[in-house]
Amino acid sequence: MSMLQPFGSELWTMDGDPVRMFAIPFSTRMTIVRLESGNLWVHSPIHPTPGRIDALRSLGTVRHIVAPNRIHSLGVSPFKEGYPNAEVWVSPKFPEAHQDIIIDAVFDSDSVPEWADEIEHHVFRGSFYLDEVVFFHKLSRTLIVTDIIQKHVAANDSFFWRQVKRLVGVLGKEGGVSLDLKASFTNRELARQSKEKVLSWDFDRLVISHGYCVDKDARSIVEKSLSWI
Repeated sequence: MSMLQPFGSELWTMDGDPVRMFAIPFSTRMTIVRLESGNLWVHSPIHPTPGRIDALRSLGTVRHIVAPNRIHSLGVSPFKEGYPNAEVWVSPKFPEAHQDIIIDAVFDSDSVPEWADEIEHHVFRGSFYLDEVVFFHKLSRTLIVTDIIQKHVAANDSFFWRQVKRLVGVLGKEGGVSLDLKASFTNRELARQSKEKVLSWDFDRLVISHGYCVDKDARSIVEKSLSWI
């Protein structure tokens, strides 16, 4: 199976190595968009092995590296080293959490990157912890999220971790927003505004970093996942 998985018009995903956070196992996934310029926009970069770099080279040259929240830092510096002319865009709390990583720009809801006509973005507000930036790729009608919605594949985990992930609400295709993350949204008004913004986009597909993606009728799934707000 190819490392690059086509997901929509000019959009691909690439699975990375599993990682652990607070001992919890997570699968990883990078999303790649080829812009009208022919350059590549890379979301939540994974570790750039030679094989992965060769696969990306078949699509174009990486010019934009996106760290969508304060947690997803794994491949940012290695990608910047491999593509020194690429711009590194990061979430609002990323610079404080990773002072050793060189960045070029920080997202806010008013940022206008050069790719804004092709990929819209919004900083999902309301959580005291997660500063996730969500994206809408217009051409493929794809919503791209990172941690706010998770649907972990049960077969990837041991019995113990399957039970934990089921308990917090992120296991399998019925997964969604984890209980701990819901609890971090102390400003529900800001969260409601962000939910309305996301649902105003005309998306039909959903790419997530951890677990199952959705290749059609994703709007109802996102609405259900965010219905607690």
